[in-house]
Amino acid sequence: MFLIIGLVVVMGSVIGGYVMHHGELAVLIQPNELLIIGGAGLGSMIVGSPPNVLKGAFQQVLALLKPNPFDGKAYAELLQVLYEVFQKARKDGLVGLEAHIEDPSKSEIFKKYPNFMHHHHAVAMLCDTLKVLLTGAVEDHHLEAILDADLEQQHHEAMQVPGAITRVSDAMPGFGIVAAVLGVIITMGSIGGAASEIGEKVAAALVGTFLGILLSYGILGPIATSIEGRIQAEHAYMLCIKTALLAFARGDSPMSAVEFARRNIEPHERPSFSELEELTRRKAA
Repeated sequence: MFLIIGLVVVMGSVIGGYVMHHGELAVLIQPNELLIIGGAGLGSMIVGSPPNVLKGAFQQVLALLKPNPFDGKAYAELLQVLYEVFQKARKDGLVGLEAHIEDPSKSEIFKKYPNFMHHHHAVAMLCDTLKVLLTGAVEDHHLEAILDADLEQQHHEAMQVPGAITRVSDAMPGFGIVAAVLGVIITMGSIGGAASEIGEKVAAALVGTFLGILLSYGILGPIATSIEGRIQAEHAYMLCIKTALLAFARGDSPMSAVEFARRNIEPHERPSFSELEELTRRKAA
């Protein structure tokens, strides 16, 4: 939603100011210039990015149309599922969790938390780490190294998407100049014509520069920044799981492990300790 609002503000401000200066909107409608700039940008992204990054870019841009999935409600559910899983392990031992972590989609515990199940990386990290603990004793610093490596690789892969969009954004002014130069070349071929005809061709060429700069700083750059913010939010969500797992692995009680996780949440999304107690009491009931 904020993506649409932001783009409307950007385009409305630019076009509105242009019209207020008595500019003709028809002059800005240059499909050929847009084809040159957009096609060159898309082509450069295809050349410089693997298929998974191209697919991820498409998915991440569409995801910006939806609310941020890592909000206070998501963290409240995360704390609930962590508490219930740890409580189950404390009551029945890690062996009691084996059926749940082997196939989370069929687990009676995880089925209660559809929002958590939607975050596939989080489910995989929680279940895979519990499997490691189930196979035998793992020292705390070794477990932390495993989790850090996992999070680092996930974060590195995710950041390839905004990185690719940022590179295209940085190239847009250059592609705008290319379109403008091509327009000047066409204009030079008509240098003996009427002044009005030459003026139209020069205006069309300058529109290429305008579009390149607008696409870079007004559209693609902010989109890349917004995607990066979503990735950072997911990374913080995963760090919350890591903190809880490390606390549980060293023998802390379920409530203590979940409290460590709660303290790792950003203050504006973090539930209070009283709210955490209410959440865990609700699950216990």
